[in-house]
Amino acid sequence: MLKYNFRYEFKLLIRSRWLQVLSLVLFVLVGFSVLNGKDKIEKRERIIADAELEVEKSDAMMLKLIDSVTRGLSVSAPSWTIPTNPMVVGNYHPRIASMKPISLSFIATGQSDLFTSYIKPTVSGDDFALNFSEMSSPIQLLFGSFDLAFVIVFLLPLLIIAFSYDVFSLEKERGSLRLLAAQPIAIHSWLLQKLSLRFFWLSILLLFTMTFIVFLSGVDVIDEPLSYLSLLLLALVYMLFWFVMVFLINLWIGNSSKNAVALIGLWVIFVLLIPSVINQMGSTFYPMPSRTLLINEMRVKKIEVSKKQDEILDNFLRDHPEYALNDSSQSRGFYHRYMASQELVKEELSPIVNRFEEQLRKQQILVDRLKWISPALIIQESLNKLAGNSSSDYESFRFQAIAFAETWREHLMPFLYNNRDFTSEDYMNLPKFEMKRIKNKPSTAILPLLTISLFLLGIGFFLSKTGYKRFNIINE
Repeated sequence: MLKYNFRYEFKLLIRSRWLQVLSLVLFVLVGFSVLNGKDKIEKRERIIADAELEVEKSDAMMLKLIDSVTRGLSVSAPSWTIPTNPMVVGNYHPRIASMKPISLSFIATGQSDLFTSYIKPTVSGDDFALNFSEMSSPIQLLFGSFDLAFVIVFLLPLLIIAFSYDVFSLEKERGSLRLLAAQPIAIHSWLLQKLSLRFFWLSILLLFTMTFIVFLSGVDVIDEPLSYLSLLLLALVYMLFWFVMVFLINLWIGNSSKNAVALIGLWVIFVLLIPSVINQMGSTFYPMPSRTLLINEMRVKKIEVSKKQDEILDNFLRDHPEYALNDSSQSRGFYHRYMASQELVKEELSPIVNRFEEQLRKQQILVDRLKWISPALIIQESLNKLAGNSSSDYESFRFQAIAFAETWREHLMPFLYNNRDFTSEDYMNLPKFEMKRIKNKPSTAILPLLTISLFLLGIGFFLSKTGYKRFNIINE
């Protein structure tokens, strides 16, 4: 009976041209999403490369000026731009702290359309106020990006619903259910066999299409085979969840129009409603402090400390005797007082900055705890992690960039307070930023989601007595 059902269902799918239509739709959707994701990666790489090229040109000019000044030659540059002053190097020739895309970044845009991929920290800048956001199109932020994650999370369930919503009810409406009821097979087993074949063929089509287009587009995934395997497994378990939903709705409702409405309703709940509610809950329970308040308090603190910079500088040098080796009251300039006052401003504003970090951390904890309500949220977060564009990736980049800004400042401050000129030999020892990627494990979501799907499938089998009664009514 099982062999007959598979053979009959396969012929039915071929004759109805469902497999041909799905192949074409998947090829178009996956192809466009992969190319769009690859284009975003290339654009991001170009932006970082252009910034690095700009730094190289700036460094070449800086070294020429240093060489000319060292040799006693006259230069046409203003005195406040001469790079023998370490503060000029720190402010006008900064290093780049960048977050380059990885090979699988084409999968999901994630947070990359909200945050910049590189910054240039300066010695006189505010570490805690570094701007990691970038101007984005409000239309794009509203509708999101058409990437592979969008196809898998949003569109793939709709294809599954259109492909399978009337598997049982169509037999009933055609009048062929009486013939099926005469066969020695339970309703849930018969329905499961039909959906299993559809799951099998759709899985083959999706995996083949994704793999073919990824290699055809030239995206290098060979270096990360386990990550790409995780992508395929995530797509499969997500498909399995929606096929289980189709199984339950077909089993319990048994009417084509009602099946479609119920499944679309589940799609709206799991894909749109629950993620929006969880996001709103995080903003409501743990609201972010006003950034305007932070900026205003920062300005007030700077005005206050500017009135007593000499006193602050004396206290700063007392606490940092290594900076006072060659200090004299005559050699104290603007930057000596300013850098010392910056330390005080940073210390006094740290409670406000910490409140930002704490609220953001609480929001993320809430999302992590509630994400299991929605499989769409689980898959989206897992795909973002695979792409290296998740919230945790950008949070890690932000902390590393802030730490590098502090390293950049600490490297040049001894030059300032010991009244040392910056030379071309010192250029070779300038610190460089190296992004250390966090080790995300998106595969950890596969087993829980698979468990949820199998649990729901078990509930369907347990409550399948409704199917038996329906068969009995038909036979009578």
